[in-house]
Amino acid sequence: MRKVVLITGASSGIGLALCKRLLVEDDELHLCLACRNMSKAEAVRAALLASHPTAEVTVVQVDVSNLHSVFQASKELKQRFQRLDCIYLNAGIMPNPHLNIKALFSGLFSRNVIHMFSTAEGLLTQDDKITADGLQEVFETNVFGHFILIRELEPLLCHSDNPSQLIWTSSRNARKSNFSLEDFQHSKGKEPYSSSKYATDLLSVALNRNFNQQGLYSSVVCPGTALTNLTYGVLPPFIWTLLMPAILLIRFFANAFTLTPYNGTEALVWLFHQKPESLNPLTKYLSATTGFGRNYITTQKMDLDEDTAEKFYRKLLELEKHVRVTIQKT
Repeated sequence: MRKVVLITGASSGIGLALCKRLLVEDDELHLCLACRNMSKAEAVRAALLASHPTAEVTVVQVDVSNLHSVFQASKELKQRFQRLDCIYLNAGIMPNPHLNIKALFSGLFSRNVIHMFSTAEGLLTQDDKITADGLQEVFETNVFGHFILIRELEPLLCHSDNPSQLIWTSSRNARKSNFSLEDFQHSKGKEPYSSSKYATDLLSVALNRNFNQQGLYSSVVCPGTALTNLTYGVLPPFIWTLLMPAILLIRFFANAFTLTPYNGTEALVWLFHQKPESLNPLTKYLSATTGFGRNYITTQKMDLDEDTAEKFYRKLLELEKHVRVTIQKT
């Protein structure tokens, strides 16, 4: 029986590289590409099937920044499948990033330079906006849309006799200092991306507390700094090209510079082969690359506590009730 793997944001970047690598690992998979742009998704599907004709590749349209789209996609998926073995919750945005030049140059001449380049701490701010659902866009796209997707797909995921996995694309940039339970959508701050990734870490821990006994396990991953559409939003491609000699030098001291989407998927592919019940729910799994370009996995204990994770989960459940009532009225 084929394993069924659903990947959000599968048409480019980390998601696309993950599709290719998973089919190299197991070309008998059923990959379901959950994408916003169907023309791109269909092109990816055709390319994957051309290189792996024994695989099964399907597409479903979903925009995780639009709850109507999430509910519709969930309905379709429940009609197609009896179970999902793994969901990669990978789609995400970092809208209009602004580089703090002053912080960059001051960090270059400090003892924290390696840490700064590894995590982008203090370097990036973003502009956020309100979606049609009345939510902060980064929060809805990176966290809440995926949360609703999971809630809707619980019947396909919770099988105690054969565990399912949730694997979130988080970040080394997930900073506790940028997250607040009182403002969990980060409507008052300037680092919604970091806040959303910390929220992802909290949610993963809470999901394990609430669903492990039902056969559902959750993990978080950081792909490192890979050159994708997201990083090209920070600096244009030609700037990255100019910086590449310095980056390759720094990579001997900082393992976060995976640079390519292929390298960035190292931890995501590794997790696919693990028994989810054997993993530590408080650990973040990091894709890493040596100065000589060798990929490997490293780990990091997440800077959070389980009580805060549970409180955040309860707030999401309250928000879920509210949006369901609102959607039913429209």
